[in-house]
Amino acid sequence: MADTPKDANAAADSPPPLVGGSRAHAAILLLSVLVVATCGLIYELLASTLASYLLGDSVTQFSTVIGTYLFAMGVGSYLSRYVRGDEIGVFVRVEIMIAAIGGWSAAGLMVAFPLASDFRVLLYALVLMIGALVGLEIPLLIRILRGRFAFRELVSNVLTYDYVGALIASLAFPLLLVPQLGMIRTGLVFGLLNVAVAMALLVMIRGARRVGPDLAVAVMVALSLIAGLAYAERIQRWSEVAYYGEGVIHARSTPYQRIVLARRGGDLRLYLNGNLQFSSRDEYRYHEALVWPVLGRVERPARVLILGGGDGLAAREVLRDPRVGHIDLVDLDPEMTHLFRDVPQLAALNRGALADHRLRVTNADAFRWVRAAQGRYDAVLIDFPDPTEYSLGKLYTESFYREVARLLAPGGVMVVQSTSPLVAPRSYWTVAQTLEAAGLATRGYHAMVPSFGEWGFTLAAHDDAGGRARLGGAAQLPGGLRFLTALSEPLMFDFPPDMARRPVPVNRLDNQALVRSFAEEWNHYEG
Repeated sequence: MADTPKDANAAADSPPPLVGGSRAHAAILLLSVLVVATCGLIYELLASTLASYLLGDSVTQFSTVIGTYLFAMGVGSYLSRYVRGDEIGVFVRVEIMIAAIGGWSAAGLMVAFPLASDFRVLLYALVLMIGALVGLEIPLLIRILRGRFAFRELVSNVLTYDYVGALIASLAFPLLLVPQLGMIRTGLVFGLLNVAVAMALLVMIRGARRVGPDLAVAVMVALSLIAGLAYAERIQRWSEVAYYGEGVIHARSTPYQRIVLARRGGDLRLYLNGNLQFSSRDEYRYHEALVWPVLGRVERPARVLILGGGDGLAAREVLRDPRVGHIDLVDLDPEMTHLFRDVPQLAALNRGALADHRLRVTNADAFRWVRAAQGRYDAVLIDFPDPTEYSLGKLYTESFYREVARLLAPGGVMVVQSTSPLVAPRSYWTVAQTLEAAGLATRGYHAMVPSFGEWGFTLAAHDDAGGRARLGGAAQLPGGLRFLTALSEPLMFDFPPDMARRPVPVNRLDNQALVRSFAEEWNHYEG
């Protein structure tokens, strides 16, 4: 009896025959769900993290990349309805494409960033491609597995393995993959997992004409990914040299940031997530301006707290003062403090400050540390990176400054690095406004640091007659400074009209006004 049209369509839609037992195949296919779900989320996290590293503002980058990726997955899921027959063959080709595009995505983005005229277009085009391909995977696997499970078991099994894969990826990415492999190698390794799934299914397929060509392409992709693993460090170095235009002598991704040290001639520069933190040619200007206006206004700075400053350069200046008996330095990233303590050429910059017996290093989130800390400090130096994202913006909020003020001894003075009052005047004065909202008296000043331009700082003390008097008085400076003098220091407190104070909001945890104003002002300046 001839097939009816309905029977013919059903036959066309049925999965191709497989070699061996159906239970083993079902187990392999469910394992494939776990693997592809893990790989899919890894590519999403790679794109989001790289966008955050390269473009700044992590909340915006994660939100827009993840939203675009999920949208693309929806498009892929919709397009799966047009796959009619040979679902395993189509799935295999999708895996090969994901392996090639997703596996090389991190390396491609790193290389393209210093070269592409509009990096965002490339970033989101890549996210859309990978997302659409990943969106095809689960619908195809469900159709391949139908007939091997009851419907309720099928959906339950597929979704369970999908969600477990997502959990594995979300835990492994920050805790294991980025610290141990770096982002380029992570992408390549998970590309290999995708191509391994494709090759395993090709071995299982019986009688399909495209097994040979598909297997050849899969092998080529796998070999390219293996070659990428062998040359991953060179790819990373090349991209960073192209970006920084300097000889990169050290580069490492930590759970918190990308640390790059670059040298050009006699100039050593530190970059965190692509942002310059210091140049050895003029860092003394910044650090003398940060430290001595504070210490010079405190009668007996026996106990000093430094928040941030993991390079030890601020600590170097503080340790020059014989009145200082103890320093607590709190910096989030142990890689930073270990690097500037243990590498001789870096320890030479801070004159071995991080190994000094008067200094105690604590690697912790400063926001949590100050809330739990007890005791009082005669001077507090807050030397965090600029508020480019919300995780940093919380360290410039009213609630944070209230906790720091609690640790400031009577007669004590604190200072906050406060970005450029010339480039970002609203951001600069937001710091002062926020310190005042926390119950502190303030006085701003600025200094020319060639690597950064006109740079701003804010002094603060308890808001009483004594505190205001200390801020208004002259600093007692030691001899031997390379930048500050008794004549030049008072001039730093004068603000011309283009840097003068203006109305600004208080930066609070629930508004993070500073992060937004900082991004707007610097984006406008950099054009």
